Amino acid sequence: MKPKAVFFDFYNTLVRFWPPLDEIQQAACAELGLKVSKEGIRRGYVRADEYMSEENAIRSLSERSDQERADFFAVYEQIILGGAGINASIALAKDAWIMASQVPKDFALFEDVLPGLEMLKTRGLVTGLISNLRRDMPVLCEQLGLSPYLDFSITSAEAGAEKPHNRVFLAALERAQVDPADAVHVGDQYKADALGARAVGITPVLIDREGWYEHIDDCTRISSLPELDSLLANGL
Repeated sequence: MKPKAVFFDFYNTLVRFWPPLDEIQQAACAELGLKVSKEGIRRGYVRADEYMSEENAIRSLSERSDQERADFFAVYEQIILGGAGINASIALAKDAWIMASQVPKDFALFEDVLPGLEMLKTRGLVTGLISNLRRDMPVLCEQLGLSPYLDFSITSAEAGAEKPHNRVFLAALERAQVDPADAVHVGDQYKADALGARAVGITPVLIDREGWYEHIDDCTRISSLPELDSLLANGL
């Protein structure tokens, strides 16, 4: 396969939060008298993000009321803490989530992103961003230095649906003006990114930076962005 377009998820594919979420969660837990490891928190986030993908497939978080979102994130936090071995009540999880979410955060690029994107642009590919993040992505991409490497961005707000729904992937195909068979989507979540892309005929590539998805064997997995260039050179 020689694709004409490559789409990317944003968070945990191109960028991460800074300070890192595991540090923020660890500090919040310490305030509540809970001792957790960073690895356990990271494991919990993988499980919690899968839960988020499942819930978004049922009904987008953006369509829910403030109370419904608060209830969702209490469960989300409960799953995070569970990954670190903490059997937290909903009330305790809600307190931990509120404390962690109040910490100011910025986005920071993974170190391999700009070199990886530069390699792809030399191939003449259309490159785009697909994100559930409800932010002004052109401004954010400009701030992060991504703009020279991306031809467009599509957010769930613009598409009227969140991954894994078809609508957001179809919107990206329309912007890129390519058929599904000529596109690749790279993301870090199996259900939202890999299965969502595959559902419309886009070839998925799962970026698994920490090896949490070693059990997944039905789609291509990479651990860093430059690996994608090698895959494309060999016809994926």
